[in-house]
Order: sequence, then C-alpha cells, then structure tokens
Amino acid sequence: MSVLPAAVRAADSVLVTGPPMSGKYDLFHRLLHEWASSPIVLSTGRTAEKVRADHERITGADDDRVVVIDCMTSEREVSTDGDAATRYVASPGNLTDLGVQFTDLVEDLDAADSHAVGVDSLSQLLMYSDPERVHRFTRVLATEAANAGWPFVATLGSTMHDEEVRHALHEAFDALVETRVEDGDRQFRVRDRVDGPTDWTTF
Repeated sequence: MSVLPAAVRAADSVLVTGPPMSGKYDLFHRLLHEWASSPIVLSTGRTAEKVRADHERITGADDDRVVVIDCMTSEREVSTDGDAATRYVASPGNLTDLGVQFTDLVEDLDAADSHAVGVDSLSQLLMYSDPERVHRFTRVLATEAANAGWPFVATLGSTMHDEEVRHALHEAFDALVETRVEDGDRQFRVRDRVDGPTDWTTF
C-alpha cells in the first residue's frame, strides 16, 4: 500500500520539502518507484552508486534500473550497471551541462520502459547558482519531462532558504509535500493551493 495519497501520485510534478533527517529523501525514492520502472535521478549530492543502493534499500526495487546523472563523482569514465546508464557532470553548479545530459537521456532511453525524473536536491543547486536561475532550470526540466510523459519530483531543504526562495520554487510544481519530525516520528502533509494543508501523517 502506498504511503503517499492518490493526489500526489497523480500529480505531474511534486516538490518534497522539509528539514534534514525528516524523510523527504525516502519519500522521493518511494514516489519515483511508484511512478516508474526505470527512474532517472539527477543527483547533486550523492554518487550514482549511493543513489542506486539507497533506491534498492528504500523501495526493494532492482537498483540496476535506476538511471543517474551524477554530479559528485570526479572520475569521468562512463559506466553502466546492468540496464542503468550513468552520466557525469563535473559540478552541481554546471546547470548547462546538467541540462544537456538530461536532454540526451530523453532522446536515448528506451521508450518501452516507464520513466520518471527526480532531482535531489534543489538546495545543492542553490549553493552554486542564484534562485532565479535554479527556478528557470527547474521549470525547463519539468516541462521537458512532461513533454516526454514523465512525472517529475524534486527535494528541497526547508531550513536552508528564506521564504521568498521557497515560495518561488514551490510555484514550479503541481503538488507540495512537507516533512517534519515530531516526537521522534517522521511525518508528512500535502499542501494544496486551494484547500490548504492536510493533517500530518506518520510514515
């Protein structure tokens, strides 16, 4: 049974935001797994090997189906694990190269597989680029994913940015999931622009 409600799973784009250790990374992987047999992760803070191991640990899915654009591995050799491709970008600050690698993937991936796109995390991108540029980049990625028929999810650290930056990035997504830790329990809620937030749910 899915942890996340149907409204989140049916959204074209979802932002998962919360403080450190509140479970947003777990929800990120769970959502990608529910959406697609072969998710695509733009990883700005973890190596491709770590992303695949985490995906398998969190979801129980075969990690060799995860396609990764790796911004953390300095070694530039292209490698593959089973059916999963790995692309390398020199730094999370190189948004142009990130965009080029993603566009190449859109063209190269097998259309017979189901794909979804995830960015972990926008906070890392904001360490290198100004908020307006990250916002534009996020919108371009979300649009390109939507044009390919792929849902899109990203994570954002809620305590690392001011309200203006958070609000601007929220606007690029259809659904917003917030996470927190309360009395030792990880919880989430869904914030709707019309109806307001749902109750907090432990997961």
